[in-house]
Amino acid sequence: MSLVTLVITLIVVGVLLWLVNTYIPMDAKIKKIINVVVVIVVIIWLLRVFGVWGNIENITVK
Repeated sequence: MSLVTLVITLIVVGVLLWLVNTYIPMDAKIKKIINVVVVIVVIIWLLRVFGVWGNIENITVK
C-alpha cells in the first residue's frame, strides 16, 4: 500500500467521523463510544499495514 493511499484513507475516515459527530444528533455517550471504536479499528489497521500486528501474533512465551 502506498503512502498516498494510506493518507487518503486516514483523511476519509477522519472526515466521515467528523460528519457523524457534527451532523447526526445523538447522545454524547454514544458519540464517545463510536469515536473510541473507530480509533481502535484504525490503530489495528495501521499496525497490520505496517506489519507490526503480524509480528505480535508470532511471539511465543516459553
